[in-house]
Amino acid sequence: MNAAPTPRRAVLATAASATAALVAGCGDGGGDAPAATVSPAPTAPGTPPDPTDSASASAPGAGELARTADIPSGGGLILKERKVVVTQPEDGEFKAFSAVCTHQGCIVATVDNGTINCACHGSRFRITDGSVARGPATRPLPGEQITVTGDGIRLA
Repeated sequence: MNAAPTPRRAVLATAASATAALVAGCGDGGGDAPAATVSPAPTAPGTPPDPTDSASASAPGAGELARTADIPSGGGLILKERKVVVTQPEDGEFKAFSAVCTHQGCIVATVDNGTINCACHGSRFRITDGSVARGPATRPLPGEQITVTGDGIRLA
């Protein structure tokens, strides 16, 4: 006696159910912590950064990227959700650049020692003008227009 072949849709539905059950059962067993977290939806332009993001710890007001006190002199702050990096090359001088590396599109990872650094392939960009300090990137980070009013920094 030959059994009728199982329809492809039934096989796929069964596999999906089994996978969902497996994922649901794969907690870390660590007690009260959830097994998974959900990232917030990206913010629309002109909305404040997520207050749970470490980059917005001082909770800038509506439409602000950051507060001047958030940007260290000689350093900078990467706002990953906004894809912007704000730097302060010298006391009271603020600049902003795209946080998207011009080499292969990674979001830059750190700002230190006068450079904006991409962890993907090691490119470094100067905090003063976004120019390439070390490749493999060959093009500078595009500048972003900002305004500084009081202690607030906004995209222009």
